[in-house]
Amino acid sequence: MAAPSFAGAALAAPSPSSAGADDEAYWREVARAYDVKTDIINLENGYWGVMARPVAERYLENVKRVNHDNSFYARRSWGDDYRSAIAQLAAALGAREDEIAITRGATEALKGLIAGYNKLEAGQAVMVADLDYPEMIAMMEWRAAKSGCEIVKISIPEPSTHDGLIAFYKKALIDNPSVKLLLLTHISNRTGLAIPVKEIVAMARAKGVDCIVDAAHSWGQMDFIADDIGADFVGYNLHKWIGAPIGAGMIYIRKGRLDDISPDPGAPDYDQGRVAGRIHTGTVDFAAVLTLPDALKFHNEVGPAAKAARFSYLRDLWVKETRGLPGLQILTPDDPRLHAAITSIRMEGKTTPEDNIALSKRLFEEFNIFTVHRVGVAAGACVRVTPSLYNSPDDVMALVKALRVICG
Repeated sequence: MAAPSFAGAALAAPSPSSAGADDEAYWREVARAYDVKTDIINLENGYWGVMARPVAERYLENVKRVNHDNSFYARRSWGDDYRSAIAQLAAALGAREDEIAITRGATEALKGLIAGYNKLEAGQAVMVADLDYPEMIAMMEWRAAKSGCEIVKISIPEPSTHDGLIAFYKKALIDNPSVKLLLLTHISNRTGLAIPVKEIVAMARAKGVDCIVDAAHSWGQMDFIADDIGADFVGYNLHKWIGAPIGAGMIYIRKGRLDDISPDPGAPDYDQGRVAGRIHTGTVDFAAVLTLPDALKFHNEVGPAAKAARFSYLRDLWVKETRGLPGLQILTPDDPRLHAAITSIRMEGKTTPEDNIALSKRLFEEFNIFTVHRVGVAAGACVRVTPSLYNSPDDVMALVKALRVICG
């Protein structure tokens, strides 16, 4: 197939979704659309996702436009541009336009959902897991305390299986019948484990338990739409795997459930009956929102399914070669339903933060591979490995060589 023209500012590409995950000619062309450091091997792409060059160029143009037009833009053109971005996001997510609002990230979206959830009563409980995002665990603790509820903390089994995860959550809910609100993290920022949220959400709903889903890492890293999650309350990031400017996310509240999330106390009267009223950002980064359609366009031209396949392909390349190395623990299962790009490791018996800071430091200082350590996993700290679209098989195979040396 002809290679797409991603390297310049134009956003046109011929049939990219037909590219195979191992079509290196195609993926080299995609990689050329990113301006990144070339003096290191960066396998730490979970913090946020860099914008592709055409998206970054459009963002800078939008910054100049907003700065030039000043409040004239905000008061005369912003409303139409916001509604256009909402329409395009809703179409991409398979949601209704009145089910979403733009936020500064998944954290803001999830804080609004957890803080606003108003169906808890004293004596009930909320549930979180060790692989949930620490700030969201803290928010659930706050929500429980404010509602006179208990907080139930569970530790996800390691290793996990698809059916085992469903059975684990089923037992956790049976063992804790007072739980009425469950936090689910679609893809853990700590280990990369992808849990079967749709099945767990359906099971919880049948028991009268609402779920708030943290999809900060999943949309764009995996290929799905809103109904594939099935939850009524979801927080998304757009600046991770969709490739939007930093400071862009989305809150989702299914039609008919809006009243179960109270408005933000600071939300203006005209937002009280809308999803946008469940968070109140104040003045936003207008240029970031203006650039969302361009980020979506680039994302769609590469192809959501093609991206997901490429992420898994790069991940599987290094995992296949290192699973079984003496002393190396690979925390994320090989079941393609349970992972995307992210996978974490630790050395056997090396479970402290200091141990994993040292491992990440060695990977960088000795092998020029940049990773990051993660804490909070019940079984111990770990090192997270996260390739992105600009990474190559050579990059992940460099990790293989490094781990073979480290494992002796």
